[in-house]
Parts: sequence; structure tokens; C-alpha cells
Amino acid sequence: MELPLHTFDELFAQLGLPSDTAAIEQFIARHAPLPDHLALADAPFWTPSQSAFLHEELRSDADWAELVDALNVRMHA
Repeated sequence: MELPLHTFDELFAQLGLPSDTAAIEQFIARHAPLPDHLALADAPFWTPSQSAFLHEELRSDADWAELVDALNVRMHA
């Protein structure tokens, strides 16, 4: 199994959010769980540019897609 190219810390930094472990856990605790019918990228707490980034990464199966998928799982748990 290949290691991901990026980390959660880097994903949150890429999204312009605080990226230390405590801040990431606080973000998830504050916004999760998302309803099953709501896609992660469509959640109302994202800015338009954050939402577009998440949509594009998943659509193109880009470098960040694996981490976006992992965040999606955590946000829907």
C-alpha cells in the first residue's frame, strides 16, 4: 500500500484552516456528523473556494482525493 502524498495537517493548511492536530479535531467535532445526504464538499461551512477545491480533487481523483475521502468518512461518522 502506498503512503498518501499529503497529511491531514497539509489538507487543512491547503484549505486555509488551522492545521494542528487539536484544531483539526475541534473542526471535526464542531461540524460532524454531516447528514448522509450531504456531500462533504457541499457542507455549508466551506467557503466557495474551499468547496470548489474539494469538488475538483474528488472529481479528478487528484493527489488530495484520498485525504478528502478520509475526511468525508470522519465527517459522516
